[in-house]
Amino acid sequence: MRKIIIIGGGAAGLIASATAAGRGEDVTVIEKNSRPARKVMITGKGRCNVTNACFDLDDLINSVVTNKRFMYSAFSSFMPYDTIALIEEMGVPTKIERGNRVFPESDKAVDIVDALVKNAKQNGVKFVEGTVASFNTENNVIKSVNLADGTVVDGDAFAICTGGLSYQSTGSTGDGYRLAESVGHSITDIEPALISLIASNGFVPKLQGLSLRNISIKLLDGEKEIYSDFGEMLFTHYGVSGPVILSASSHMTHPKEHNYKIVIDLKPALDEQTLDKRIQRDFAENTNKDFINSLSKLLPNKLIPVIVKLSGIEPSEKVNQITKVQRQNLVSLLKNFTVNISDFRPINEAIITSGGVDVKEINPKTMGSKIVDNLYFAGEVIDVDAYTGGFNLQVAFSTGYLCGMNI
Repeated sequence: MRKIIIIGGGAAGLIASATAAGRGEDVTVIEKNSRPARKVMITGKGRCNVTNACFDLDDLINSVVTNKRFMYSAFSSFMPYDTIALIEEMGVPTKIERGNRVFPESDKAVDIVDALVKNAKQNGVKFVEGTVASFNTENNVIKSVNLADGTVVDGDAFAICTGGLSYQSTGSTGDGYRLAESVGHSITDIEPALISLIASNGFVPKLQGLSLRNISIKLLDGEKEIYSDFGEMLFTHYGVSGPVILSASSHMTHPKEHNYKIVIDLKPALDEQTLDKRIQRDFAENTNKDFINSLSKLLPNKLIPVIVKLSGIEPSEKVNQITKVQRQNLVSLLKNFTVNISDFRPINEAIITSGGVDVKEINPKTMGSKIVDNLYFAGEVIDVDAYTGGFNLQVAFSTGYLCGMNI
C-alpha cells in the first residue's frame, strides 16, 4: 500500500482521492478550508451544474476551448454518464435541463458536495486541514510536503488538485501554480475564462439590467470573426454578461491589446429584408406617431432610447417622414448592434481560469508529470478550460478519475 497525498479537496481532488483509495491506496487529502469543495458549493448559482449530458466523445471534446486533444484519454476514461451514475449511486438524484445541463433534483449544490466528501471518506480517504507551502524533493522525487504551520507530511506520490485563480474566496489562490513551478513545471499565461466583459460604449450603463433572449452574437477582433453563438445575454453597469458572453470570453486574450467587439443581432429570426417589412408594418400602424413611440412592439423599452439615438433619427420625427435610407440604416443597426470590449472583469469573478500547468509537461494518459517522477495533476490547475454548461466540472471529474487510477 502506497501513501498518496492529494493537495486540494475540490471536485478533482475528491474524485482523485476516492478513486485512488478505492484501489487500496492509503490516501490523504490536504485541504486549506475547513470544508472541502467550497467552489462546487457556488457553481450553477448554488444549484451545482454538475456536468453536461453530452454523451458523444467528439462533441464533448469540442466543448473544450483550450487544449481539447489533451482531454481525449481523460474523457474516454470517465464520461458525463459516468459522473451522473456516480452521483446517483451516492444517493443524489439528478435532472437534465436546457442545454443538457445536469443538476441535482434538489437544486442544492451542498447535496453534491456532501456526497463527494462522503464517498471519499467511505473509500478510506483521510482529510487534513492545512496549506501546502513547499515540496521536499530528492533525486527528482518528491519525498514530503511542508505545511504552512510547520507540519511535514510524507508520501510516495503526490497530486496537485488546487484549482486555479477564479473565485479566490473559495481558496483558489494559485497555490498549485507556485508548487508546480517550484519543481520545474511551466505555467502558461493566467487569465480569466468564462468571465463578464467591460464595455466602453457610453450607452451601456443605460441598459443595466436588460436581459436579451434568443439573440445571436459574433465576437470580432477588428474585422475578423473569432466566435459566434446564440442564446441569452445581460447588460450590466460595466458591460455585458450572460451565457453567450461567458462563452465568447473564453476565446479572448489580453483584451487591452486587441480591438474586440461583440456584434449582436437583435432579430436573428428575420433577415434584413423581412425585418425591413416588419418595421414598415409597424410604421404603417403608427403613421402619425413620433419615431421614439413607434418601436414598443419591436424592442424592449429600455433599449428604445439607445437605438433611437444610435439611429441618428430625431426622436420626434413622425414615422411617415422617415426615409427608406433611414429605415434601412435602422435595420442594419438592429442586426449589428455593436458593443466595444475594453477588458475582462477581475479574475476573481471568473468561473474558470484560462492557463495553468503546461499540458506538454503532463502525460495525458495518466495525468502524471513528465518532469517529476511521482507528481500528478487534475482539474483547473491544468491549462484546460471549456464552455459554460457543466463542462468544466466534467474536466475536473475526468482528470481526477484518471489521476486517481494512475497515481
